[in-house]
Amino acid sequence: MKTFTAKPADIEKKWILIDAEGLVLGRLASIVAMRLRGKHKPSFTPHMDMGDNVIIINADKIQLTGNKRADKIYYWHTGHPGGIKQRTAGQILEGQFPERVLTKAIQRMLPGGSLSRQQMKNLRVYASAEHPHEAQNPEVLDIASLNPKNTRSA
Repeated sequence: MKTFTAKPADIEKKWILIDAEGLVLGRLASIVAMRLRGKHKPSFTPHMDMGDNVIIINADKIQLTGNKRADKIYYWHTGHPGGIKQRTAGQILEGQFPERVLTKAIQRMLPGGSLSRQQMKNLRVYASAEHPHEAQNPEVLDIASLNPKNTRSA
């Protein structure tokens, strides 16, 4: 018996729409990372971009458990001496680009490398309920119904 390896002609990508309102950040990020890699497909091949195109709306209404909204800190460095900066998850979610919290969580759940950077291009995250991808006819994936722990009422 031979091991199956997918060829580029075998890959079939779908469009998935996820509404992030009320969903827990880490649980949503792990499901989306799995979808981006294509691990939900029986024909998964580790070295191919087999994942679906994922559209996430209402990213500004994502929920964090515990005190993570105040305690989770994102650091970055300007490149100058003493140039370390930080913001809490709550500050980013209330700021101009709240979708960056979800994007960064998904990116950090993918393995590092050029294939992961290619797979991240299949992700579109929007802070509001509007998105410009109606022509692709995305199918809705209801993450809240998969597990009761996926939602959190704030």
